[in-house]
Amino acid sequence: MLHKSKKRLSALSITGGAWLFSGMAYAGYEYNLNTPASTLTQEIFDLHMLTTVVGTIIMIIVTALIVYALFAFRQSKGAVADQEFHNGWFGRWAWALVPVLVLGIDLSIASSASHTLSSVESHDKADVTVKVIGSQWKWTYEYMDDDIKIVSNLKKLEPTDPLYLRDVDEPLVLPTDRRVRFLLTSTDVLHNWGIAEIVPKKINIPGYINETWTHITKEGTYRGQCYENCGTGHAFMPAVVTAVSPAKYEEWKAGKKAQQAQAAAEASADKEWTQAELMAKGQAVYTKNCLACHQATGLGLPGVFPALAGSKIATSTNPADHIAIVVKGKAGTAMAAWGAQLNDLDIAAVISYERNSWGNAAGIVQPKDIKAAR
Repeated sequence: MLHKSKKRLSALSITGGAWLFSGMAYAGYEYNLNTPASTLTQEIFDLHMLTTVVGTIIMIIVTALIVYALFAFRQSKGAVADQEFHNGWFGRWAWALVPVLVLGIDLSIASSASHTLSSVESHDKADVTVKVIGSQWKWTYEYMDDDIKIVSNLKKLEPTDPLYLRDVDEPLVLPTDRRVRFLLTSTDVLHNWGIAEIVPKKINIPGYINETWTHITKEGTYRGQCYENCGTGHAFMPAVVTAVSPAKYEEWKAGKKAQQAQAAAEASADKEWTQAELMAKGQAVYTKNCLACHQATGLGLPGVFPALAGSKIATSTNPADHIAIVVKGKAGTAMAAWGAQLNDLDIAAVISYERNSWGNAAGIVQPKDIKAAR
């Protein structure tokens, strides 16, 4: 019986090993850092490779010496330990030469590391400055020199999609061959923004500004995420950067400014919007900004996020409290203050949508009502 059990165990081991090293299992297994696409990440990558190569060479030399000593001076060959080792020239000088050699290697690595660290903390003049604001659970990007603001939310995809939890509705657009400065902060808890190929990660701290930079060398789309456990929606904060040529960046910037100017003019107009118009626009705003917490059904997440369907605040005849909590947020909860992020029309639309969906029927509000409540 014992012999048969050993046979079964051996068969299972062989089968498991074959599966582990099969093409399918090996295909997604990578050993090195992401391929760098900026001058800064290239410098970090080169430092990583330097330390890896030096460490590997030292490991091979030491291992080879140990194996040789074990084989050449084994007891079965009659080897006798040299009791006078320290009296020979090697015994006398090895204690000095080996530490000097190791120190020389360490100093060469330390020199490169010091230069790389100085590069990471460099504060040279930038061509583009972007403020990266983390909040539960999205990124807001503000182009400080151009008065452009982007709110980047998780794109809803099926779990079978290759980009599930990795794509956003609006990526951060940056130019190549330009120095880009990032100012990192947060509105609520600790977040951590970074894109491995183009910029090292740094923590987004509420009430504090962290700084880093990049100089992208290759066009393309680069994906990162929030690297700080920021709450139940931590997995829903991918960071996506689209790097384009300087000419395409200027075209995008001009189009974005025109789009935002049109939206601002539309929101400030004294137009009376119909319920159908507000509901259509409100659904889009809700899907982009509110769905992750309050869910598509309006039932929220029990014990975490309150339901809107049938709730007192969304069904009362007086919408003042509903407007106040959307505009100003609620202290001590994950409810953000949307007054600084959305215009009057967007807030009026999403409140109207919440008050007339999932069985609610509490009437609509107009942009002028939001303006008066600010």
